[in-house]
Amino acid sequence: MAERWLKLTLAYDGRAYSGWQIQPDKPTVQGTFQSTWQKLTQEPLNVTAAGRTDAGVHALGQVVGLCTHTRLSNDDLLRGMNALLPDDIGVVSVDDAPENFHATYAAIGKLYRYVIHNARAPSVFDRHYAWHNPNQLDAAAMHGAGQALVGRHDFSSFESAGSERPDSIRTIHELTVRRGPHGIHLAPRDELSRAEQPHQPQRITIEVSGDGFLYNMVRTIVGTLVEVGAGKRDAQWVADVLAAQDRRRAGQTAPPHGLFLVKVNY
Repeated sequence: MAERWLKLTLAYDGRAYSGWQIQPDKPTVQGTFQSTWQKLTQEPLNVTAAGRTDAGVHALGQVVGLCTHTRLSNDDLLRGMNALLPDDIGVVSVDDAPENFHATYAAIGKLYRYVIHNARAPSVFDRHYAWHNPNQLDAAAMHGAGQALVGRHDFSSFESAGSERPDSIRTIHELTVRRGPHGIHLAPRDELSRAEQPHQPQRITIEVSGDGFLYNMVRTIVGTLVEVGAGKRDAQWVADVLAAQDRRRAGQTAPPHGLFLVKVNY
């Protein structure tokens, strides 16, 4: 059968994996996906992905590109992959893609979401999907301070060492910080969280959309905004950190388990 190009959207719980990208002797989402594909189609392959999510980071809309010769239809691939994949990885959709589709290079924007559980007591049900921060945070102050990051800037201050990018200039289209139920991620099959959703003032959701992101950029933005929310820094400090182009000036890198890759735009 002639080759065809596909675009798949995946969702996964990143807790059990050492990130997306294949690593020797470590469980990864890419490795699990590719081995499952081979079981289903008897076809080895290497896929491209929109983002190389780190260990412990989750995805609601990771996009994968691949070229295949399988005779299975897109619907058959969707059903077959979901039957064989572990419960913490799911194929949301399988769609035809243009020839030579590359999920990384074709992407023009991404949306990330970070969830903070802001209460004195930890959340039993969200402990793997939200950063527990017991300090009372001012979400409005965090939102206001974060507007200094909107636009095209050099984000060197928010980039961890180890990035392979040629430069640190990126564009953030929108950054929002909200307290309450709006824009909240619900963990899969978490009916208790669903039932209590209207009464969640302890939840803070940070969403950042942009044309691309540096290594640990979103998590460092979150850690920096939390400094403002806790009253340790004023709003102007975020703009000063951005201008400094020095990672040592920013806040901590927020833990991975509160981060979700929500959507990729093409």
